[in-house]
Amino acid sequence: MKRAAFSIGFFLLLVLAWECAIRSKVWDSPLIPAPSDVVRYFMASIEDRTLLDASWVTLKRLLLGYLVSVAAGLPLGLLNARFQFLRDTLGLVALGIQTLPSVCWAPLALIWFGQTESAMFFIVLMGSLWSVLLATSAGVANVPPIYARAARTMGSQGLHTWYAVVLPASLPFIVSGMKQGWAFAWRSLMAAEIYITIMTGFGLGHLLHYGRELHDMAAVVGIMLVIVVIGLLADKIMFSPFENFMHRRWGTARK
Repeated sequence: MKRAAFSIGFFLLLVLAWECAIRSKVWDSPLIPAPSDVVRYFMASIEDRTLLDASWVTLKRLLLGYLVSVAAGLPLGLLNARFQFLRDTLGLVALGIQTLPSVCWAPLALIWFGQTESAMFFIVLMGSLWSVLLATSAGVANVPPIYARAARTMGSQGLHTWYAVVLPASLPFIVSGMKQGWAFAWRSLMAAEIYITIMTGFGLGHLLHYGRELHDMAAVVGIMLVIVVIGLLADKIMFSPFENFMHRRWGTARK
């Protein structure tokens, strides 16, 4: 609680200094909006529901693509770690595709799916699937072999060793991969929404694009703050509780 209060206080102090610098003309640039202008944008956008509707559209697209990425990436990562043939084929392809910037999938998605929700889903999926797959495979590969040997001396074998020993020991790596996949999904979706316009729903990326076109820096900064806040909330709500549970379960929690 003390650290959270300190962080909030430090942030408010920075915002106050920022506002004072602009109002006193110490920093006078149309490219840097005052915090009060950003607040006014928030109030107007919430009142006409523009920001709320865009956030909901973006979150729906993000969650759909991310959940499918996790559902496909986890079993593929386990199989990739188990079989050498898959490591030499699927693993190599995944490693190469992961290095490809997510925005590169936008032209392909437009040609294949047009300006549809399917194009958005495809870009998010391709941006996050390979990260989850590789992290899962690396997590299983980093489990000390002595764990499996010890389990086999106690009668464990085959599939039981995998789900009772190897999988629990690799969970910290898998959760890290899921967090990384979430970050890649976010970046992929923002690139997709900025690049592709879909009339069925305007997301945060679309608002960011229109703010840039209209030179509305208060809107640009405000939307960027919303994206950051959603990312922080996702980490605290989705991933931090699971990480804390694992630390307590394995006895590695800080006292």
